[in-house]
Amino acid sequence: MGEIQDQLFILVGALVCLNYLLKCVKFSRYFLLHLWNPLPKSFFRSMGEWAVITGAGDGIGKAYSYELAKRGLNVVMISRTLEKLQAVAKGIEQTTGSHVKIIQADFTKDDIYENIKENLQGLEIGILVNNVGMFHSFPCIFHSGPNEVQNMIHCNISSVVKMTQLLLRDMEKRRKGLVLNISSGAGRFPWPLCSVYSSAKAFVYTFSRALQVEYKEKGIIIQVVTPYSISTPMTKYLKPNIITKTADGFVKESLNFVAAGDETYGCLAHEILAHLLHLIPSWIFYSDTFQNLFLTYWENYLNRSSSK
Repeated sequence: MGEIQDQLFILVGALVCLNYLLKCVKFSRYFLLHLWNPLPKSFFRSMGEWAVITGAGDGIGKAYSYELAKRGLNVVMISRTLEKLQAVAKGIEQTTGSHVKIIQADFTKDDIYENIKENLQGLEIGILVNNVGMFHSFPCIFHSGPNEVQNMIHCNISSVVKMTQLLLRDMEKRRKGLVLNISSGAGRFPWPLCSVYSSAKAFVYTFSRALQVEYKEKGIIIQVVTPYSISTPMTKYLKPNIITKTADGFVKESLNFVAAGDETYGCLAHEILAHLLHLIPSWIFYSDTFQNLFLTYWENYLNRSSSK
């Protein structure tokens, strides 16, 4: 009996060591990619002629539109506000020489996809960036009205599924393509006081990981990007610092990690932050004391950011 217990402890210890070794290998890829980018300059253009970006009027979507145009692709920008789309499209065409097509669509609605499909007909689409999303006020106890909840489900979940459904079949036929699904660090484990948003982003994470298993042998890369703090209109333009990244800086860095695997935090700072957060035991993270400390920190952080 003692010998069996010893063997069991050795096995458990070996599995724990292997788990941490794999995490170290994964973590090291970020440093290696900082020193050496394995992607050729023609990689993104080789996926196809066009890239489609949702939520492209500002923030991360706007940054992806500019950056992919700089890397040789024509871009289809989809968002709700026509004036923003027109202004961004003009800037992209003037600075990069790429062609831009705009589609006005409100992703809180569920009847928009037939129109989007018609407007994408005939385009060789190699890249899809499912970026569009909405966030409720934070902190927020779950008591939102049904309209806001339904809008968040349409915008944060249905948009990812339906846009992927629209474009993945043609990528499969050509046996190449890139789908980037923008989730959030808040979707990596349950976040109290933003329960709907956190759960929606957890869906994006799980959906993306499962889909990559289905399509990785068909020449298609499906990667979920899970950033933490980005300075965008949705975060009320938090002041950039070592953790809070500008949208342009984050997107430029995150595209270097396309070859890093089926999930990425998008930048080195957020990768380090994620590892630190995962060291906190769940019973501590969800305790009243920790939550109160976090809320106090968050309020002070917002006050400092807004006063500068």
